[in-house]
Amino acid sequence: MKLQKLLEYLHPIQPYMGENPEITSIENDNRKVQNGSLFICIKGYTVDGHDFAESAVKQGAVAILAERPLTVDVPVVIVNDTTRVMAVLADAFYGQPTKGLHLIGITGTNGKTTTSHLIEKIFADVGKNTGLIGTMYTKIADQTFEAKNTTPESLTLQKTFKQMVDAGVNLAVMEVSSHALDLGRVHGCDYDVAVFTNLTQDHLDYHKTMEEYKRAKSLLFAQLGNAFDHKKPKFAILNGDDPASEMYRRSTAAHVVTYGIDQDADLQAKNIKMTPRGTKFDLVLKGEQFPINMQLIGKFSVYNVLASIATGLVSGIELEEIIHSIECVEGVSGRFELVNAGQDYTVIVDYAHTPDSLENVLKTIQHLAEKRIFVIVGCGGDRDRTKRPLMAQIACRFATDTILTSDNPRSEDPLAILKEMEAGVQGDAYQVIPDRKKAIQAAVSQASTGDVILIAGKGHETYQIIGKEVHDFDDRLVAREAIEER
Repeated sequence: MKLQKLLEYLHPIQPYMGENPEITSIENDNRKVQNGSLFICIKGYTVDGHDFAESAVKQGAVAILAERPLTVDVPVVIVNDTTRVMAVLADAFYGQPTKGLHLIGITGTNGKTTTSHLIEKIFADVGKNTGLIGTMYTKIADQTFEAKNTTPESLTLQKTFKQMVDAGVNLAVMEVSSHALDLGRVHGCDYDVAVFTNLTQDHLDYHKTMEEYKRAKSLLFAQLGNAFDHKKPKFAILNGDDPASEMYRRSTAAHVVTYGIDQDADLQAKNIKMTPRGTKFDLVLKGEQFPINMQLIGKFSVYNVLASIATGLVSGIELEEIIHSIECVEGVSGRFELVNAGQDYTVIVDYAHTPDSLENVLKTIQHLAEKRIFVIVGCGGDRDRTKRPLMAQIACRFATDTILTSDNPRSEDPLAILKEMEAGVQGDAYQVIPDRKKAIQAAVSQASTGDVILIAGKGHETYQIIGKEVHDFDDRLVAREAIEER
């Protein structure tokens, strides 16, 4: 695509009339630049892309997009906000790929990963060629790729959608983080369905207040658009039990479908019964009841399933087919995942890393545990510090044996993080074992028949970040080794 043609998608008041090279790729990482690239200078938190413009030209860039004048031997197009413009150009360069997809976005504090996997399975089971973008990985048809962010930046995102379209994918489901919404990473995404799971405390290191965090998530529903297209209707799927849903209902012109347990909703779960083998409930829909017997455990799982069922229904899938898919799901990696090595006590690994998610998981375990409940929990470094004492409080309140340990301390001192956690549990009984491996081993060595051990916070992660180094670490493998050694 010629540079002038590409730039026609930008503000018409300042048309570009300079040199017109052929653009064969768009990059914002100078290390990926090749002959024919348009290099976009992004000013990040630690690195300024403008400093790498000359390097990009040497590697073959034929044009530069920047926020200030640069002395290089190729055309420099100056705009006010390169990050914002990057989303526009990426969408244009890759042929507006989301217009060819049935695109489902999921936002919320907890449950995004599980809900996205449930939805993806529902559609795959009825023969759709699916794509998935989320915390654990990116899936394009039958291939999976490592994920760096829950929601990639706009350039990577649109390139991924183009790869999906080229691979014959016709439905994509993605987790949409509050950061991505606030930073405009999903600008240009033509969502058909937007799903809200819940809103509880998280990411206040970035958003500062809960009100701002809630506002950021409302952007997903506002971005469903303002037009009514009866051939391709838009839907907002909202958790009727969460007060934030009222704001999101008012933020969208799309059709609203609600789900819930405690409040009346379009889809409601009643008569919930949990066992160590799964959860049963009755789905109430249009005055009728449909029994569901799933292998997933917990009230939080019921919410995720309701959101998934609602998404399937508004997307044209028959209820009978949806229920069949749901009942066949054994679980999602790192989400209430059992570690079984033949022991007579239960070990569960869960991604719970917010106060609300930790409380939900521990309440579920209370229904299942015969004796003691061990919880191993830490808090990540360089993240929301206000939740640290809350996490410790909840652990001590709902477990009989609490072990505070390290999560991903990053650049912070692990002992300082633990001190901030301890501030919330003064006078309570707990252990502090900074080494996460030793903490898991300690719980395993103390557990007896009928006990439950919850290893919280990291879930599917296979690493631990200490300082700037990334170490191999998988809670599931460490727990299994500890059980087998015992």
